[in-house]
Amino acid sequence: MELPLGQCHDSRSWDDDSDPESETDPDAQAEAYVARVLSPPKSGLAFPRPSQLSTPAASPSASEPRAASRVSAVSEPGLLSLPPELLLEICSYLDARLVLHVLSRVCHALRDLVYDRVTWRLRALRRVRAPYPVVEEKNFDWPAACIALEEHLSRWAEDGRRAEYFCLADGHLAAVDSVLLLQGGSLCLSGSRDRTVNLWDLRQLGTEPSQVLVKTLGTKRNSTHEGWVWSLAAQDHRVCSGSWDSTVKLWDLAADGQQFGEIKTSSAVLCLSYLSDVLVTGTYDKKVAIYDPRASPALLKCQQLHSRPVLALVADDQHIISGSEDRTLVVVDRRANRVLQRLQLDSYLLCMSYQEPQLWAGDNHGLLHVFVNRNGCLQLIRSFDVGHSFPITGIQYSVGALYTTSTDRSIRVHVPTDPPRTICTRKYNSTLNRVCAEGNLVVAGSGDVSLEVWRLPA
Repeated sequence: MELPLGQCHDSRSWDDDSDPESETDPDAQAEAYVARVLSPPKSGLAFPRPSQLSTPAASPSASEPRAASRVSAVSEPGLLSLPPELLLEICSYLDARLVLHVLSRVCHALRDLVYDRVTWRLRALRRVRAPYPVVEEKNFDWPAACIALEEHLSRWAEDGRRAEYFCLADGHLAAVDSVLLLQGGSLCLSGSRDRTVNLWDLRQLGTEPSQVLVKTLGTKRNSTHEGWVWSLAAQDHRVCSGSWDSTVKLWDLAADGQQFGEIKTSSAVLCLSYLSDVLVTGTYDKKVAIYDPRASPALLKCQQLHSRPVLALVADDQHIISGSEDRTLVVVDRRANRVLQRLQLDSYLLCMSYQEPQLWAGDNHGLLHVFVNRNGCLQLIRSFDVGHSFPITGIQYSVGALYTTSTDRSIRVHVPTDPPRTICTRKYNSTLNRVCAEGNLVVAGSGDVSLEVWRLPA
């Protein structure tokens, strides 16, 4: 059967692994990788920037039925005797959570108004004044999206004037390449080229640095791994760190960060995904592997899916999506144990953020791409120039917020509209590697051996 363009089945079994590569110096390999992969495009080879062909936001009055028509008429003068349009106008000045969770309990008339999806769609479009969302699913949660958008816009209002900035520079001796927020932003893990993984207590921000840095994971003096720490992932209180020393180490934060396992991989670990049942790795030797940390041996499946190193991956209960320096994006069906799709791209993806069915990814040209996953078939929906001039090293997408970092030494805060609207930009003296946002905290790793932290209004 002929497959659609960009889609191909791969008959190779996960167990058809290629021969392991010969041993190499992990530091030399890592330095060569950074020089090759994270360098900006050479002059004369500039990638064409996508045109922002966005359809203007439709007028709410023209595109949607009048949600206010559901408010029943009342005979006595009072709030409910006002025209529905005025009721909606009054509600627009109230906090979205109050409207959803309090006003809906006042009376049936207000409940009908508040529970109408059109009410929230109109409110959201009025806030962002642009097409939103980029991909609207059938059961899109407009109330939750509106709450998230308003919170994000409020926190970063006036170019982020209300955000508190902290630079945590007393913990690492080399560039920080991976960061991970835990427990709603209370704790943070950072992985560095100094071979350490540090645990930070961000509830202590503003106090003595020794109070913020909790400990360095591992029992070896001044070292967690024997190579650069490049990736971090978590599942509840269990976390794992991947390194250029070709190991994944597992840590239990509920047991004071004690190590409870170690997995030896075939090559340097560049990306990780930690699920409830398995651990998925993408490695320098072009392979994607699945491990069960509870089993011995831990390796379940391994396959060379790419012709160059695997730079980024995401996984869920059904699919594994991996991107490589060979400029391909591969989708694997975990249950059927087969490749569903192989997309050839014009650039390679360095970072991904996945909220099913949307995949947001940043590439080596500084562009942002949005894919939608339809039963294991990825479709490129939009590509955006969000203002980065060099490769995008970190991305975090949610229904109400979008953050990106780049080797152009900047972090950009966006509203995830079509196209994304940048509401704040911060420039620094060194490359920013990775970004993570949770609760009211945003953290980025820096080539300046520090963690850059922003604490937003709660």
